[in-house]
Amino acid sequence: MTALQSAGLLLSINLGLLWLLMRMPLGQRTISVIRTFRCSPETLWKAINPAGEAADWHHAVISSRPIAHRPGFVEQVYRHLDRNGEPLRRILALDALPAGGVHAFRSRIADDSTLDPQFWTHYTESRIIRATPQGATLEISQTDHYRGLAFLLFRYFVLQREVRSLQGWLETGISKPQGYFEGPLVQTSLAILSTLLLWPFFGLSVSGLMISTFLTLVIVLHELGHMAAYRAFGHKSVRMIFVPLLGGIAIGGRPYKNLFEVAACALMGAGMSAFLVQIVITAYQGIGHGLLPASFGRPLLVFLLILGAFNLLNLLPMHRFDGGQVLRQIFRTRHSLMVASFAVTGCILAIGWEIGLSNNLLIAGLVVFILLSMIGSGSVKPRQKLDEMNDGERMLVAFGLYAAIAMHGYAIIFASENLF
Repeated sequence: MTALQSAGLLLSINLGLLWLLMRMPLGQRTISVIRTFRCSPETLWKAINPAGEAADWHHAVISSRPIAHRPGFVEQVYRHLDRNGEPLRRILALDALPAGGVHAFRSRIADDSTLDPQFWTHYTESRIIRATPQGATLEISQTDHYRGLAFLLFRYFVLQREVRSLQGWLETGISKPQGYFEGPLVQTSLAILSTLLLWPFFGLSVSGLMISTFLTLVIVLHELGHMAAYRAFGHKSVRMIFVPLLGGIAIGGRPYKNLFEVAACALMGAGMSAFLVQIVITAYQGIGHGLLPASFGRPLLVFLLILGAFNLLNLLPMHRFDGGQVLRQIFRTRHSLMVASFAVTGCILAIGWEIGLSNNLLIAGLVVFILLSMIGSGSVKPRQKLDEMNDGERMLVAFGLYAAIAMHGYAIIFASENLF
């Protein structure tokens, strides 16, 4: 298999996975979890009932109380933070399930301090407790409309963690976070797995392993840039989720406050990596002065090429890419956003033309760009409109985007000229 065929296959797999996870229409789906506990139905009901005596048993819940002037409604306060750093508040509307077990109810989200109420339009949840010889069985079902598998799987695993936390609370009286997926050990293992999965696409050789390792390292550095930006904007907790073959995702500790925060956090993935460009070039030039062994030359150039290409492609003006995020905050009208998108795309294509890519490859790149734009549409609408950027912030982000494109474009041109 040629390098071009390998790249095409890897690209096709990525496009398919993105569509499967983000855009595949699933319609209405129900996820269910059934678990038996060694306790009485009444003990379990005190915890499961949002208005029960122990409704705040979960470590993420501060309080869960009925609303005095609204019968059938419960206000829940969570330790998760809203855009202002305040505890998230959610109002549940409860309905009895007469055909259920010993205890049963159905709930829907009537209000949410973080997300637009429209997000919860199709969401319902039922919880049923049945008496068994071993104690009590809890059946939880959540129904919603889904587009893409990612959020469906996310909710399923969150539900599984809640049930495990409930088991621990019933046994010890203490609710602890369950699951180690976000932990450094699991994420490091996923990064290694991604490296090994990418290896065959670059050839099962030492050079192929080097390229796949460099690509994984570049992804990690990119996400660390996002995480540093989150920290700078006051996020108390940040984490990275590594997705084999697809890359990584940096997650902040609360929703965004304003458009400047959105743009700056999106830009810093490529922005922080841009600082490495001159460092790597200086290290390469140091070989000629005897500061580094000559054997370091090619690996440094390969790393520089991957660093520049990955971050430059991330700056393409597509919805889910960093470049699209940044441009949507700078340009608030459809016409100006379209002009800016064509300008950024043109700059990136010009860099491809400068390093000698054929017209057919550039046209194929445009086709992929269009496909990815179609896959990446749609987002979760926040409850409150984000604060607009002022002119100074808009100019700062615009020049930052220009600098990131220029630096990574220079990295690609420099590496290509010395490699090929």
